Amino acid sequence: MPRMTAARAAVEILRREGVTHLFGLPGAAINPFYSAVRAQGELRHVLARHVEGASHMAEGYTRAQAGNIGVCVGTSGPAGTDMITGLYSASADSIPILCITGQAPVAKLHKEDFQAVDISSIAAPVAKWAVTVMEAAQVPGAFQKAFQLMRSGRPGPVLIDLPLDVQLTEIDFDPELYTPLPVATPRASVAQAKAVLQMLAQAERPLIVAGGGIVNADAADLLVEFAELANVPVVPTLMGWGTIPDDHRLMAGMVGLQTSHRYGNQTMLAADLVIGIGNRWANRHTGGLDTYRAGRKFVHIDIEPTQIGRVFAPDLGIVSDAKAALEVLIHVARQQAPLDDRSEWAAACRDRKARLRRRTDFDDVPIKPQRVYQEMNNAFGPETRYVSTIGLSQIQAAQMLHVYRPRHWINAGQAGPLGWTGPAALGVAVADPETPVVALSGDYDFQFLIEELAVGAQFNIPYIHVVVNNAYLGLIRQAQRNFDMDFCVQLAFDNINTPELAGYGVDHVKVAEGLGCKALRVFEPDGIQPALDEAKKLLAEYKVPVVVEVILERITNVAMGTEIDKVVEFDELTDVRHPVPTASGPRE
Repeated sequence: MPRMTAARAAVEILRREGVTHLFGLPGAAINPFYSAVRAQGELRHVLARHVEGASHMAEGYTRAQAGNIGVCVGTSGPAGTDMITGLYSASADSIPILCITGQAPVAKLHKEDFQAVDISSIAAPVAKWAVTVMEAAQVPGAFQKAFQLMRSGRPGPVLIDLPLDVQLTEIDFDPELYTPLPVATPRASVAQAKAVLQMLAQAERPLIVAGGGIVNADAADLLVEFAELANVPVVPTLMGWGTIPDDHRLMAGMVGLQTSHRYGNQTMLAADLVIGIGNRWANRHTGGLDTYRAGRKFVHIDIEPTQIGRVFAPDLGIVSDAKAALEVLIHVARQQAPLDDRSEWAAACRDRKARLRRRTDFDDVPIKPQRVYQEMNNAFGPETRYVSTIGLSQIQAAQMLHVYRPRHWINAGQAGPLGWTGPAALGVAVADPETPVVALSGDYDFQFLIEELAVGAQFNIPYIHVVVNNAYLGLIRQAQRNFDMDFCVQLAFDNINTPELAGYGVDHVKVAEGLGCKALRVFEPDGIQPALDEAKKLLAEYKVPVVVEVILERITNVAMGTEIDKVVEFDELTDVRHPVPTASGPRE
């Protein structure tokens, strides 16, 4: 039996589990692992500037391609605590990432050694499993279990903590004999599928709510096939956006309090049956449950048993992987074909989609943000992957951009950590360097973890980062209207080095250029499209991130509300014109 260090065994297992890239920072307590990575020679490493950034890069890498598992690596102590936000974000959105940390030697764990912290206990609430491996011979089994857990049931992150002496200890291990553990996937039964179709037959105005579980299961094609077979309109959640193309005849819009369409909410209110697949009834989607549930029945299909009934009790709950459920639903539906004709209901949904639009064609100076998304629709094609996380920028983008494919809207859904966008976009671009990546941030999100732009410059990871700058914490300012205040949310100041910013504060162009990237700034709406075109040229020439900063009006109130039937529209809705339709209408 070959002998090698436990660290080398861990590296060999990573390769055999399909890992090709690592995101992280070396340190004294994890150097044996890095030594093994260097000796093995097959893993590519992206050196982050902050370990939280590395964890979000791993998230972006996982989210970009089916089957990917991003891996972030750090030393002992603060490296592990820096990963906690990434673990939380991944756990909340059912994203498998593997966090590997170094640790003080086993004998020093209770002696308050330098940078020794009980990271497995700290990480446990935000991970599927967090473990400090105390015996070197257990390292292969720990990694084998980690990959099985990350892929089984509801996907999620794992943290493995490796004491220094454990990494260095030699063990008997033959990589050629290593085999990944089988993954358990719950499957809906034929009887359950028949029950769903029976409820469907009794409904007049059914909808499918398509969640992120469909993306995780790589089942978007099956979703569209089932929707077309049954002629049932589809409402994607924010995490499921792209599972059905925005210009598909059955795409009925998004529902919710913020990232929603006017026509999507109206269609939900008109429905009498809702079939949720791979979703979790998030509160920003449902709003008040009395309004959301009134007059309609619900089916809930989810891979995680404890999700069924967590938010409300459905009329029918089914524990199943989304792909497996759609396969059996299609099988049974084909046996029962032809299904009821729902063309009138589908046509009514399309009519709402044509009529209930929001305006984007503003010519105001300073620029209104709606115009930015109109120009992005003009500039970027259906192959573009968008990355965003939180704020008025993310909310309004979800109301107005186009998404046509799964994994082309990549968003931190539940956790929404500021600063996530940039490093996640880097991870996405590493995972799929052939597809255009466009990140979208408000100025505050952009300033968090801004140092990670240097990673893109150093490793030639090109993407475009659109920054909509109003020098405000815009979402919090809008929320403070309920408290009749505008307090501690203004980021504006007179920058003595950049007077042309006229009080907007941080010079993002200089910062980006100082970090090795290219950057452009736009003050007038007619300048947005040329800047985006120039950004694409700079991207191709220099192979680094390109920042396009758009200076916005200071205050814009974005459509949102407390109930799906009480969304407040702040802009004029009559005579709405779209040189290029937003997601409200089909792409020309």
